[in-house]
Amino acid sequence: MKVYSSRSFLKIISLLAFSQSLLFSGFIFASEDPDTLINKTINWQNADVASDNKMGVSTEKAYKVILKGKKSKKIIVAIIDSGVDTDHEDLKSNIWTNEKEIPGNGIDDDKNGYVDDIHGWNFLGNSKGENVVEESLEVTRVYAKMHVKFNNRKPSQIKPEEKQDYELYQNAKIAYEGEYNDTKSTLERLNGFYKKYSDSDALVKMHLKKETYSLDDLKSITVSDSTLSAAVNLLSRLIQNDFKLETFNKQKAHFENTLKYYLNLEFNPRSIIGDNTDNLKDSIYGNNNVRGGGAEHGTHVAGIVGAIRNNGKGIDGIADNVQLMAVRVVPDGDERDKDIINAIHYAVNNGAKIINMSFGKTISPQKEGVFQALKYAEQRGVLLVHAAGNSSENIDKVIHYPTGDLGKDQKPVSTYLCVGASAMDKDNKLRGNFSNFGKKTVDLFAPGVNIHSSIPNNKYESFNGTSMACPVVAGVAALVWSYYPELSCLQLRDILVKSSVSYKRFKVLKPNTDPSKVKTIKFGKLSKTGAIVNAYEAVKLAEELTKGKK
Repeated sequence: MKVYSSRSFLKIISLLAFSQSLLFSGFIFASEDPDTLINKTINWQNADVASDNKMGVSTEKAYKVILKGKKSKKIIVAIIDSGVDTDHEDLKSNIWTNEKEIPGNGIDDDKNGYVDDIHGWNFLGNSKGENVVEESLEVTRVYAKMHVKFNNRKPSQIKPEEKQDYELYQNAKIAYEGEYNDTKSTLERLNGFYKKYSDSDALVKMHLKKETYSLDDLKSITVSDSTLSAAVNLLSRLIQNDFKLETFNKQKAHFENTLKYYLNLEFNPRSIIGDNTDNLKDSIYGNNNVRGGGAEHGTHVAGIVGAIRNNGKGIDGIADNVQLMAVRVVPDGDERDKDIINAIHYAVNNGAKIINMSFGKTISPQKEGVFQALKYAEQRGVLLVHAAGNSSENIDKVIHYPTGDLGKDQKPVSTYLCVGASAMDKDNKLRGNFSNFGKKTVDLFAPGVNIHSSIPNNKYESFNGTSMACPVVAGVAALVWSYYPELSCLQLRDILVKSSVSYKRFKVLKPNTDPSKVKTIKFGKLSKTGAIVNAYEAVKLAEELTKGKK
């Protein structure tokens, strides 16, 4: 699943009782006008803490102080994601083009198995041009697949060769039933809130004899009728807290879609592709429509890495000499392991040096196959950057896949980085409140809160998530490697880690605690480094390591 915070339901959305109704904390309220917030935060990830008082990665400082006048070499970054709008005004000239392929001739000119793969490949489509958009969650698919086989069977009835599948089924069963019950209950409460809101809204409009009303209008109502008084009280508090019905309806629709698609045991959109998802040797399927459906997430990620710099449009990407390869495998729901495996192989085989993976899930039936694909990339010197996830969980304890370390006596992937999300201000909210963490599993943090970037149709929007932090690191990596191409992949990874700016002793809000009680934890306990990636420091270290070697 795409990992940005508005998609990480149940874990990061909090509901609170208020005026006998339920309000979405952080979703139907906005503490700041959206336009004001955008103006304040646009390109903040590129800012410098000393000169700009924003906890960015010092991108502009790197260009102005060290890289000015230096030459660079193009670096291909694969955006394995939900799709990319390759015609976007702020991306178009930085989109990777397969020069070995003749556009539109219906022939596999470069004989890589993919016909007319001009800007990448879409593993969520078929030759007719149809595309998978919505998908179920992996936990739903595993539960549906194994329920018939294992339902009502006791542990004593399980054969030794079935033990692994049975354990997977048990985990899926617990997770699925919990998600389903929570989602259904939440939706029922939201529908209850909506009824109270709409009834109150209709009652006030009828009393005022007008279709729109202000807080002052509500204050003018002084009747003693208890029902009307309750309606006025509710609506007054909603207005004071900047309630937006449109935003509320979007969140309500999300939970409705969760039941309709993500947790629907009978939903199977994969039939349009017609492949066997258990056959990991099958890699030739899909189509060349890398935008597909629902490309907002992937286009946003691509912009953070390599939106055209200094063109007066949208935002400035981090890397100025980059080619963005689009590989579509992430639907609105959970990605399939088979598609991830094929996407990694496609990216590596077609020249990508960095792979951005802003997706993840907690159940991965074919995790060994995905791990081997990561090892394949490692062997060919490709840097793998993965988002830590948005469940505010300790992923030392709850594994989020794909992972660069499966244990089981297998060496971890040496070119893999796991990234958490940090915020703009240096205060106790420095860790994005949604961001996963882990002293053993998360390597470093990067800006991932209120990140403004490209979305389809030449538009721009701000998202939160480790999905946004991940391409910040991929962008810094591409920036460094393009100016210092003599570095090996392992050297590059080492530079990114060692040059990150440490905030080990800085205290931030402790995850999953009541903010009103202000319990804190040292930032250093949330990742291996306790640090935030920094482009200027990375470039400076790369310059020192390569001095005299050019």
